[in-house]
Amino acid sequence: MPFEFLRTETLLKGRAFTIRRDTLKTPDGRETKFDIIEHGGSVIIVPIDSDGNLLFVRQYRHAAGMDLLELPAGTLEKGEDPAVCAAREIREETGFAANKIIKIGDFFLAPGYSTEFMHVYLARDLRHDPLEADADEFLSVEKLPFAEAIQMAERGEMPDAKSLAALLLARSYLK
Repeated sequence: MPFEFLRTETLLKGRAFTIRRDTLKTPDGRETKFDIIEHGGSVIIVPIDSDGNLLFVRQYRHAAGMDLLELPAGTLEKGEDPAVCAAREIREETGFAANKIIKIGDFFLAPGYSTEFMHVYLARDLRHDPLEADADEFLSVEKLPFAEAIQMAERGEMPDAKSLAALLLARSYLK
C-alpha cells in the first residue's frame, strides 16, 4: 500500500522557492507531515577550456558561512529550456560562452525535502562572451585541471553536492 496524499498548505512563498507542508497517510494508516521546498529546477555546467581546464566559480554561500568552489550553475526561469538556461548561466558566471554544450545527465539535488531537479551540461569550445552577472552574485573564476578537481573533491575540499555530482557525471567525457 503506497503513501496516500491527504492535503497541503503553503507555509512561505519566497523569491526562489515555496515551502509547503504536505500531510500523507502512511502505509500502516498513520498521518505524517512532510515540509517540502518547491523549486522550479536548475542547471549546472561543466565548462572545459581548450587547455583541458575546468572553470569553477568561488562565491560566498551564506547558509554554509563560507566561500565555496563550485561549478557554474543557475535557476531555471519559469518554462525555460534547461539548455538555454545553461548557455546564459555560463556567460553570466564565467564570462565565456560555449560553442558546444551537451546534456550529460540530471539528478534531484535533495529529494528528501526539495523538488529541485538539476540538469547537467558539458560546455566545450569556449569563447570570451560575458553577460552581466546577477546583482547579488560576487564571483571569481578559477581554472583547475580535471584531475586536480577530482583530487580536491576526493579530499573533501569541494563540499558542494551539485558540483560533486556533476564531476562524477563528467568523468567519462573528460578522461
